[in-house]
Amino acid sequence: MAASVEQRALRRITWRIVPFVMVLYFIAFVDRVNIGFAALTMNKEIGLSASAYGFGAGIFFLGYFLFEVPSNLILEKVGARLWIARVMITWGLISGAMALVKGPVSFYVLRFLLGAAEAGFFPGIILYLSYWFPARHRAGVTAFFMAAAPVSTALGSPLSAALLEMNGVLGFRGWQWLFVLEAIPALVLGVVVLFYMTDRPALARWLPEDERAWLVHTMDAEIASRSGQASHSPWRGLLDPRVLALSLVYFGTSAGLYTLGIWSPQIIKQLGVSSMTVGFLNAVPPTVSVIAMVIWARHSDRSGERSWHVVGPCLLASAGLLMAGSSTTLVAVVLALTLVNIGISSAKPPLWSMPTLFLSGPAAAAGIATINSIGNLGGFVGPSMIGWIKQETGSFTGGLYLVAGFLVVSAVVTLLLARRVAHPAVAAVDAPNHSHA
Repeated sequence: MAASVEQRALRRITWRIVPFVMVLYFIAFVDRVNIGFAALTMNKEIGLSASAYGFGAGIFFLGYFLFEVPSNLILEKVGARLWIARVMITWGLISGAMALVKGPVSFYVLRFLLGAAEAGFFPGIILYLSYWFPARHRAGVTAFFMAAAPVSTALGSPLSAALLEMNGVLGFRGWQWLFVLEAIPALVLGVVVLFYMTDRPALARWLPEDERAWLVHTMDAEIASRSGQASHSPWRGLLDPRVLALSLVYFGTSAGLYTLGIWSPQIIKQLGVSSMTVGFLNAVPPTVSVIAMVIWARHSDRSGERSWHVVGPCLLASAGLLMAGSSTTLVAVVLALTLVNIGISSAKPPLWSMPTLFLSGPAAAAGIATINSIGNLGGFVGPSMIGWIKQETGSFTGGLYLVAGFLVVSAVVTLLLARRVAHPAVAAVDAPNHSHA
């Protein structure tokens, strides 16, 4: 009977929560990287050089970095419903305002403000999922949530390319239409969040009483079982060496992810194809990666192993970037970008299953936000360095090789973290996953 209640509860909360947060992340990621397509025409029109574009694209993550931890701690206090709604409405307004940029300075300012507005969304959802799903199910659920990023690239690429074709409609440029129309869903969904999202399992009136009781008991028991070894203080979450190590790992994967989102349309475009062709070709790699990441995350959940499930994909993505930097044909470039997409996407769900295994409460809020904010600085460094190197050398090759190196560092740090089994605090990263299974 208990198993039946568990299965029914998990099925119900999965269908209630996961598709909805996927849609939210889909919209977030579209608004975060749609400058990759806007740049195909915008850069020339407002006078952005390759290095200015790379810096402006990446400065988003400086705003994100500064406001990430405070934002997630506020979410832990006031609840996900109110805070996620606030995040979405403010980022929607700023994303739409990107249509007003006139040159480098306004581009920098709005990208910084967009990062500040969106800070707390991604780690907030990761924290939110940890309220609803036991640890043994978390990597698989996280994979479905994070699949929204490659899906948004797959669907958003042809859409963004099509919106560029609206150039001249009502006197506006195509890239201006792109920013305005792609900002509207964030505003609408921000309002929907207020009515749809439930903060905690105990408040879930949409769950039958027996399922709600099972879920509350299970999650409470999981927290209690960690109480001896888990950190609860937000300062512990900020300063825990495992958190800092995972931040470094995430730095490399973020550098790879946003290199793809911000530069891959131009990498494909330089081979002499139209913007619409770029849109369709750029959709191929993330489509393949969605399937790979879900299969990989489920394998990680079944085996209870996390570290090698991060290392392997990081090395695959690094190899793909090396291949992309040396390829000269359209087929080879798309194949290389596919390998990078698979690696980046597959590394993230097992990685995000780790921090909530050794952090609870405010410490989890602070720790997750710290990993995301420090790690996402890779989203600043990667695209910015690629822009600077492209301007200096006329080629993407050096920048792609640099980001490949970041991913090798991520793999090495993950191995070092996993091998410190003699230190009980580090060993706890993987161990609790088995005890809760």
